[in-house]
Amino acid sequence: MTTFDAPQPDYNEILALHGKWQAGKPALIQGARTRSWGEFDAALNRVANGLLGLGLAHGDRVAVVMDNSIEMLEAMFAILRAGGVIVPLNLSVTPEGMAAMLRDSAVSAIFADAALVERVDAVCRELGSLLPGGRIAHGEAADGWTGYAGWRDTQSPDNPGIRVAPDDLFNIIYSSGTTGLPKGIAHAHARRTAFARDMAISLRLDTQARTLVTIGLYSNISMTSAIVTFLTGGTVCILDRFDPAAVVQAIEEQRISHVLMVPIQFQMIWDQPGFGERDLSSLRCVLSVGSPLYSDLKRRIIDRLGPILIEAYGLTEGPLTIIDGEDCARLLGSVGKPILGTDIRIIDDRGREVPPGQDGEIVGRGPHTMPFYYNNEAATAETVWTCAQGRMWLRTGDLGRLDEDGFLYIVGRLKDMILSGGQNIYPSDIETVLITHPEVNDCAVIGIAHEKWGETPFAVVVPEPGTSPDPESLREWVNDRVGKRQRIAGLAFQDVLPRNANGKVLKRELREIYGGKGAV
Repeated sequence: MTTFDAPQPDYNEILALHGKWQAGKPALIQGARTRSWGEFDAALNRVANGLLGLGLAHGDRVAVVMDNSIEMLEAMFAILRAGGVIVPLNLSVTPEGMAAMLRDSAVSAIFADAALVERVDAVCRELGSLLPGGRIAHGEAADGWTGYAGWRDTQSPDNPGIRVAPDDLFNIIYSSGTTGLPKGIAHAHARRTAFARDMAISLRLDTQARTLVTIGLYSNISMTSAIVTFLTGGTVCILDRFDPAAVVQAIEEQRISHVLMVPIQFQMIWDQPGFGERDLSSLRCVLSVGSPLYSDLKRRIIDRLGPILIEAYGLTEGPLTIIDGEDCARLLGSVGKPILGTDIRIIDDRGREVPPGQDGEIVGRGPHTMPFYYNNEAATAETVWTCAQGRMWLRTGDLGRLDEDGFLYIVGRLKDMILSGGQNIYPSDIETVLITHPEVNDCAVIGIAHEKWGETPFAVVVPEPGTSPDPESLREWVNDRVGKRQRIAGLAFQDVLPRNANGKVLKRELREIYGGKGAV
């Protein structure tokens, strides 16, 4: 019997098909610069052929050390087309952290902005894995580096025809490295493609979508927004860096349909003078990720934009839940239910599943979860919880609870929990109260040493612009609204809170500053 086969195109093939059938449609916009899908596809072929000409082998890692640009996305997705693995490096890490990432991934080539080559040159000299000619600079090339544009434009525009297997690595994204050696979070092709497909459904993305990238493309948030948009044949609009005024201007001028941001970005945009009069009618979906939205801010977003807010919860290691529309407005404190094909459970400190309404660690399992930490079997093993059926689940390190209808509520980070007099105190419970004070713009609560109770809460506050809150009055205001054990022993003011690329507050840094204060 004659039957047709059912080819399953990999991610590279899907992008190539967009280049063929949507050749004249914009794929990338950065300010006044535009790349059509046809031009983008040809650039990916040229850069991929250039890498193969250097001797790049299947599965070789290639680092990208660049600020947001069209060329950065060309480099990243051309690495995939050559059969390589993208290693995007966080530009905010220390030189030691970047060196550790480059050594761990043993990259065969590096793409870097000309202004950043000095940061990697010292490490390059000790990297035995680098191919001859494997240092490529966007901009004026320094000694030992090849200029990106000239090198790209001399390569063949023909598709190299490299096929990837489902379990081949797509990327390695390193954790921030604030607690020792950064961990390389690996994602495979099939899992990334499944993620892009399922998120495109949840975010209502299509070929007419215009997605705005507001933070560094080395972050999982921005990188995945590009991955999802490219899968559907939409357009990725790039901001050089985050600026609240620039975001609103881009939404108006470029008719942005989708934007992904972290809560602090929403806060800064909503606080702009005259924001209520701006034209945001093109927006079809705004997605909040990185950390939970405070209920007050979530309500302000919904009141301004209507039921287009979606909040997603997960880790770089894997997305887990999503909430949108009526549920988002009705359940302001929830981060939703598992995304398509994903399951979650709540376990206690002995690894036993707990019933709805009880706090515990969130574990998840699904088709989008990372397969492992690169070169780190011990860290991978520590992240696994095995259920009674023998299935492996990802331990998130986050505390949460499920309600009777299966909606998830985040309580806090397991490592951030304050143990006071034998009782667990969740900083998020105090932060949720503190952020509602009219003179508080941002806040974080940590545990400091206490002579009697072991630990006690301490608040770090960013005041609203133009205000000067009295510390003792603010402390009393908070303590009147929380439980006896939740009362803060003191507080400090800062201009900003330290955050990683995904917008999460780096509480470890705050504990290093204030943790030794102590209280009696």
